[in-house]
Parts: sequence; C-alpha cells; structure tokens
Amino acid sequence: MSEGTAASEGTAASSEGAAASSEGVPGCVGRSEGDPRSRPGGTVLPVVVLALLALDAVLLAWTEMAWLTLRTAADGVPLPLAAVVALVTTPVLVLAADAAWPASRAPLVPLAAWTLTVLVAGLWSPAGAGVLPPDWRAILLLAAGVLPGALALSWTSARRRVEHRGASRVPADG
Repeated sequence: MSEGTAASEGTAASSEGAAASSEGVPGCVGRSEGDPRSRPGGTVLPVVVLALLALDAVLLAWTEMAWLTLRTAADGVPLPLAAVVALVTTPVLVLAADAAWPASRAPLVPLAAWTLTVLVAGLWSPAGAGVLPPDWRAILLLAAGVLPGALALSWTSARRRVEHRGASRVPADG
C-alpha cells in the first residue's frame, strides 16, 4: 500500500467518524432515531422554552391590550399600535415554538395562550366589563394577532408535511 493511499484512507475514515459523531449536534442533518431530541419529552429544554414562549404570549397580550387605548394627543384619534405589535409578535412566537419543538403541536401553545388571554381578560373581569374597548380596536387586535399566527402555524404544518412526504419517497434505481 502506498503512502498516499493510506493517508487518503485515514482522511476518509476520520471524516466518516466526524459525520457519525455530528449526529447529536444541534443543527446537523443526520439525527438518529435514538436521539432524545427527536421524541417528545426527550429533554427538558424544549418544555422550558415552550413555557417561556407561553408566558411571553400572555405578557404580550396584556401589553397589547394596555396599548389599545393609545390616542394621538392633538386629535384624540385612536392609534392601532397594539395591532401592529400583535401582527409581528404572534407569528414569531409560533415559529419559535416550532423551532424549539419541531414535529409536534407546540406552535399551538403560544397562539392559544395569546388568544385566551385576550379573550378572557379582554371580555371579562371581576368588576364587570373587560379591558378591551367595545369598538373596532378590539376586533382589529384579535384579527392582527390570530390571523398571522394561524398563517404561521399553517405554514409550519405544510412545511412539515412536505418534508415528511419527501423523506418517505424511495429513490428509483437508475
């Protein structure tokens, strides 16, 4: 065996070993079936991240409902700043939950937490009426939060279906 072939075989073996050892590294493509992150409940980190995202959704809902009463100083015209914040943050929360716990129903958690907080705290309180004003701003806030969040949820679900369909196809022998 020549010296060049031994070196190339050693390089090939070390690259195969690196590929095999990178299966457990986050972000690497080849996750094995025995990887604890591939099944729900494998590690505590996704659950903690999901709980923090749900808490963030609740806090954002309260903040957005508080901002719903903002008006311009000169004319007293309502500013829909809360709807803009909801338009941006709810899809981000849904996508973050999907990134934390892929191939699960985790993206539903922040969207459900946000929606339930706005509905329950916005419509009912111990003193009577809730926090939401009884006009178009409440509808705008709900639409700006739920619709983009639902679209992000639909997108993650469709992406997962396409990836699953692509992975289940067996390549034909050429």
